[in-house]
Amino acid sequence: MNESEIRQVVVGIFSKIAPEIDYDEIDAEEDLRDEIDIDSMDFLNFIVALNEKIGIDIPEKDYGKLVSLNDILEYVKANAPAKPV
Repeated sequence: MNESEIRQVVVGIFSKIAPEIDYDEIDAEEDLRDEIDIDSMDFLNFIVALNEKIGIDIPEKDYGKLVSLNDILEYVKANAPAKPV
């Protein structure tokens, strides 16, 4: 998957969690949970949905690496399976 495809999946998942947010307006370097005002349960739902959509297994120890939108995109790009499931 390229970065554009990953971003589309990530934003699509977050759009279901926080549909009122304009994802074109968020700062990709800021803490995403603060920017879109989601709690830890919403973030966990995002992790589960990302696993279902892309097939990436994100261990709990790596959750702290997924702070900004750019962090998430880079992590997924580096760790996603070669072909989506």
